[in-house]
Formats: sequence, structure tokens, C-alpha cells
Amino acid sequence: MRKQSYFVIQELVSRELKRKYSRSRLGILWSVLSPLLSMAVLSLVFSAMFRKSIENYPVYYLTGFILWNFFTTATNTAMTALADNQALILQVKFPREVFPFARAYTAFVNFLYSLIAYGIILLIFGIRLSAAVFLFPVIVFFIFLFSLGMGYLLSVLYVFFGDVRHLYSVFLTLWMYLSALFYPLELLPETMQRLIWQNPIYNFIAAARDCILYGTLPRSAVMIRIFVWGIGMYGAGKFVFQKSQSKVIQKL
Repeated sequence: MRKQSYFVIQELVSRELKRKYSRSRLGILWSVLSPLLSMAVLSLVFSAMFRKSIENYPVYYLTGFILWNFFTTATNTAMTALADNQALILQVKFPREVFPFARAYTAFVNFLYSLIAYGIILLIFGIRLSAAVFLFPVIVFFIFLFSLGMGYLLSVLYVFFGDVRHLYSVFLTLWMYLSALFYPLELLPETMQRLIWQNPIYNFIAAARDCILYGTLPRSAVMIRIFVWGIGMYGAGKFVFQKSQSKVIQKL
């Protein structure tokens, strides 16, 4: 991207962060409190149920939650990026992809703040990090690519079909339950286990749990899936976005 695009992204990210927390006294602190509160509620509900099958359940859940929350925030906000910036897109000439990118990057900034809460929980539960932790940024990078690619696709779809926002919300609910955020995969029938292993988000989450919670390197098959899903979704989303720009401008 050109220097002008970087400047636009910085301004858009700054605007999104200010708008998100403009009516909140705690401001960006909610990015830290939100995962902690969610973890506390789910731990109270499910810890006793899964105590025998999952050690350090709050860490198990929070590891999945922060990645899931990053993904859903990035895609939901990127979806409306073109429609929300209609006037600016029609008046100023620069790459339109900066708008979905800025939304996804804003979600990434919030994710970084949520890592503060995550680090606190790791300390409280005495989780000892191994050298495998250095693979965690790689996992985050590929889930960012995956989220950005989906964001490009959704932003185009939303311009032509506004109801996609409601359909995507329903789809995310189903997707969440198929991502094993708060239950162990081993409790499911083998057929369901194989199905969930094809879920790209679960692969990101499982790899992160291996690196952080269990101190082991993810299986090579999982890393291959992460690479393929990240690069593949980003490439597909960027291709559709670029091919649809003229039609998007006409629709806007």
C-alpha cells in the first residue's frame, strides 16, 4: 500500500476506536474486562461439568474465546465498511480495500488489549509457557488473514444484499457451537469430531491451546490447515473484492 493508504488506515482505526468507546467511561479497558467477565460466567457454568476432562478450564475457554472474538469482530465490522463510508469512497480516490482492512486492524488492536487479560489469567493459573509459545503470533497472523479475507467477501455482499448481516449472525451462532469453545472435543461422537476438525476456526483455536495451555507444538496437519485456510481465504476475498469494485461503486 502507498503512504497515503497507510495514513488513511491510521485515521480510520483511530476513528473506530474513539467511536467504539466514546460513551464508555472505562474506554479501552473494556477490551480487557470483557474476556475476563465472559470467562468468569462460562467457568461458573461449565467448570464442574468438564472438570475431569479439561484441566485449567478457564484458560481452555479463554484461549478459544479471544480468538473467536477477534474473528467475529473483524468480520462483522468489515462487512459494513464500504456502506458506512459511502460518501468518502465516492469523493476520494484511493484503494477501497483500506476500509475493510482498517476495520479488521481495529479488531486486531482490541485483540492485543485482550491479551492483557489473557496474560493475567495465565499467571493466576500458573501456566508455564514453553518455547512453543513463539508459534502463537504465527497462528494469530493466519487468523488475521482468514478474517480479512472473509471481511472482503462480506463487505461486497453487504453492498448488494443488506440482509446478509442478519444471516451471518445466525451462521456465526452455529459456527461458534462447532468450534468447541467451551466443551472438549473428545466428548463428541467420532463423526462429529471429524466434522469439527474441518472447521478452520477450530484449527486456529486448537493450535493456540497446544502452544499456550499444553506447551506443545501443534500437529503438522493442523498447521497445514491453518496455512491453507489463512492464505486461501485471504486470496479469495481479495480477488472477489477487486473484481467487484466497479459494480460496488455503481451500487453505492
